[in-house]
Amino acid sequence: MKDLHSAFYENLPLLRDFTRLADPAKFSPVPDDWFLGVADIVDSTGEIARGRYKTVNTVGAAVISAMINAMDGKLFPYVFGGDGAAFAIPPGEVEAARDTLSALRRWAEEEFSMPLRAALVSVAEIRKAGRDLRVARFAPSSGVDYAMFSGGGLAWAEAEMKACRHMIAPAEPGAQPNLTGLSCRWSNSPARHGQIVSLVIEPTASATERDFADLAQSVLSASEELERAGHPVPENGPPMRWPPPGLDIDAHVSRNGRNLILHKLVLLVQNLLIAILFKTGKKLGQFEPEHYRIMVSSNADFRKFDDGLKMTLDCDTATLRQIEQMLEEACGRGKIRYGLHVQDEAMMTCFVPSATRDDHVHFVDGASGGYAQAAAAMYR
Repeated sequence: MKDLHSAFYENLPLLRDFTRLADPAKFSPVPDDWFLGVADIVDSTGEIARGRYKTVNTVGAAVISAMINAMDGKLFPYVFGGDGAAFAIPPGEVEAARDTLSALRRWAEEEFSMPLRAALVSVAEIRKAGRDLRVARFAPSSGVDYAMFSGGGLAWAEAEMKACRHMIAPAEPGAQPNLTGLSCRWSNSPARHGQIVSLVIEPTASATERDFADLAQSVLSASEELERAGHPVPENGPPMRWPPPGLDIDAHVSRNGRNLILHKLVLLVQNLLIAILFKTGKKLGQFEPEHYRIMVSSNADFRKFDDGLKMTLDCDTATLRQIEQMLEEACGRGKIRYGLHVQDEAMMTCFVPSATRDDHVHFVDGASGGYAQAAAAMYR
């Protein structure tokens, strides 16, 4: 029988209409004795300027894939932020989370020379600081659901981490997190209706929950008028080319201590087979390429709430202007901070526990800076 800690998140209702998440009443308080984990890349803006945004995305998504593997099938809430990630866990999983974050810090430095910082803080401490941590579940398809966070606790924990509090130390050299299922072999999806817009909106201290809910609802209503609500990934999935653009990154992720050059050759052969299957549409055992493509798009996480609203949209000029006018007006009243970054393509990073099931997870971001650049624009 599952204990109450395990049941909390699993028993939350699944919301299938994203616009309903603008209502604060749809979020439930995370138990006091749970912990929030946060991680992000140090100087992600500099890494992006050096042309390493696909690597930034992969390391950010690695936090989630490593935690999913560490939790061994137990459901828990998590959110992808482009250059990092956050998750909440019950107290019985704290040591597993600590070990996983510690290994991730060492791995990111050794494989990519990319410093990753990470922290764990109790929900009770978040509330003691005057913030809250609430969560909701959104199901974009029948295959997966994603967590949404509100209450200010996530933003507070990230600020604490950046101030070097509650930090997790890196593991010993050679530590390897379990990243089984993490991949980045899809090609980017070009904009079809104008531009790919990555948007980050956060409430200010003077905004009430109702203020932000009303603004979020207005922005979502505008984006709902776009084709497929601005979904940046084609309905039949993103393009696939051979050799895949992220081969080198994929090799670093999955080699697990093996020779890098030899592992790249193995991946080239594997990806050639996959590309042939997708091109011909032929089934291989229980794997159906056409169904998989459709589920990739259906499962894609292109909008989220994590103490604010983040979206990556395929957006036309008129709708973008309409959204910007709303945001400028709210910003002028001191209710929000916002940043946006415009680019030509969207990119995807994936966690695929099994290619024959529909529970594969796909994180979408802009291909040339996305959420990280949009967040940086809030403070320029």
